Amino acid sequence: MSDSDTFLTIYSPSEGLYKEKGSRFISYLFHVENEEEIKEHLTGIKKEHHDARHHCYAYMLGKEGENWRANDDGEPSGTGGRPILGQIKSNEITNVLIIVVRYFGGTLLGVSGLANAYKAAAADAIANAKIEQHIIRENWRIEFPYSAMNDVMKILKDDNIEQSDHQFDLECAMVIKPRQSESSRLLEKFSLIEGFKSSLISVY
Repeated sequence: MSDSDTFLTIYSPSEGLYKEKGSRFISYLFHVENEEEIKEHLTGIKKEHHDARHHCYAYMLGKEGENWRANDDGEPSGTGGRPILGQIKSNEITNVLIIVVRYFGGTLLGVSGLANAYKAAAADAIANAKIEQHIIRENWRIEFPYSAMNDVMKILKDDNIEQSDHQFDLECAMVIKPRQSESSRLLEKFSLIEGFKSSLISVY
């Protein structure tokens, strides 16, 4: 994650599978933005696989993966959620949830066998996914007098800044969407324009 305003994630769901001594480990990888979405996916998978023995999962949220959780769902401590989380970390992806559903095959795998199985299932789901770079952008509402239109539009054109919601009158307004790493420099340019105002709407 070299740039300060980028991170790696996945947008399209994917699945994986690992088999060991009759047990099946089916993995699901989802893009998630918040804990509410995580709960929805967990509820859906548990409903779909209501007859499975375990539904272990791990997730990571935030640019630096600052919000995370690993859940063993009744498996021996550290054998389910942690190996799944380890695969998320090693692939340096965030805003993702991996759920691994286990159907018991009748033969105990032992602690190391279980950990390896959950790791392999999670790895397979990631291998089947398309990892993409997400650029963090900011939505800014800017306001300026009509007389400053040419100066404002020149800056936006020179910096190739996406715009929307234009309002052109004696007082003009629009929403601009610069990269997070570029916003300070951009607003510095705008600060030289008399009557220019700006307010941050959101970061996404």
